[in-house]
Amino acid sequence: MAQDLYIRLTELGTGRKFTFPSNPERITGSLGAKYQDFTIISMGSVKVPKGMDVAEIKWEGEFFGPSKKREAIVKQDFYQEPNPCISILREWQEKGSVLNLILSGTWINMDVTLSSFSPEVYGAYGNVKYSIAFAQWKDLKIYTTEEGKAAGEEQQLMPRNEPEQALQDSYTVVSGDTLWGIAQKKLGSGIRWDAIYEANKETIESAAKSYGKSGSDHGHWIYPGTVLSIPLQEESHA
Repeated sequence: MAQDLYIRLTELGTGRKFTFPSNPERITGSLGAKYQDFTIISMGSVKVPKGMDVAEIKWEGEFFGPSKKREAIVKQDFYQEPNPCISILREWQEKGSVLNLILSGTWINMDVTLSSFSPEVYGAYGNVKYSIAFAQWKDLKIYTTEEGKAAGEEQQLMPRNEPEQALQDSYTVVSGDTLWGIAQKKLGSGIRWDAIYEANKETIESAAKSYGKSGSDHGHWIYPGTVLSIPLQEESHA
């Protein structure tokens, strides 16, 4: 008999939990540097290679509206309407929260960050399709110059340059985007989302007001078609 699977996230530090109310048909992941895919079929057997580091886990799924919550695929004990599900996942993505991801019935119990999340409303029942991806999180050691030399990492240490005029790129917002996701895509790190917000504060706030909001909630609300300037060069700090 196939073991019932559930997918649960726990925010480290707060203990706040979220269990996905329905399972996707397939979960895929990449393993180590070679990016070998594995697959988990939620309605059948679990086939996961053991003893390997997972670099990324992703899937496409669905949150069901109230009129469809009795569908057989929905886990009644964990049912929530789509909006609260989307809200907590967006919050964790934008905060860069470190989450513990558990896939019951497998060996996967790992710390991750939410690297991308794209929900899309469809149909007449209030259902929301989504795609989601998680990157494995590992604590990083930040070396001082002397520690770096002792560890033989002199070549990795970069001298601090004087401030220069920042180069600019542009990006047009599409449905499902967040500033965290845009920063990760364009700047290589979601934690630089605030640099994009500060460079486009007037544009973002104006767009939010044009959609009837009092403001963007510091970049939480961004809208398709908004063109953002991307500061490609990170500023030097004294």
